[in-house]
Amino acid sequence: MTDLFPGDAPAACTLPTVERPLRVAEFGRLFAGGLRAQTRVSATRLRWVLDPAAEAEARDLTARESHCCSFFVFDVTSHPGAGAGGEVVVVVDVPAEQVAVLDALESLAAQAKATGATR
Repeated sequence: MTDLFPGDAPAACTLPTVERPLRVAEFGRLFAGGLRAQTRVSATRLRWVLDPAAEAEARDLTARESHCCSFFVFDVTSHPGAGAGGEVVVVVDVPAEQVAVLDALESLAAQAKATGATR
């Protein structure tokens, strides 16, 4: 996607090169403003817990990302009664050959949450 990702974007990614930094920035804003927790479930699976206010943004962004990078499988679930005011859980799965991309997303999420960049 950008310098954040190892090498070039995977061949399976159809997002135009000029749009890739914008997409990374969108994920960064989502994480900075809405990420409550992140868990690496397995080498190929990542789980994010988001603030419920980020649900529409998360659904839109993950749908667009799945469209251009078909190797991603996102499952977005709303849990209205969980935590303070509820939560949104996003589970991300990738095939084994795309683990480096998942690693990069995990790193982006951790960095954005730590810096708390504005949305």
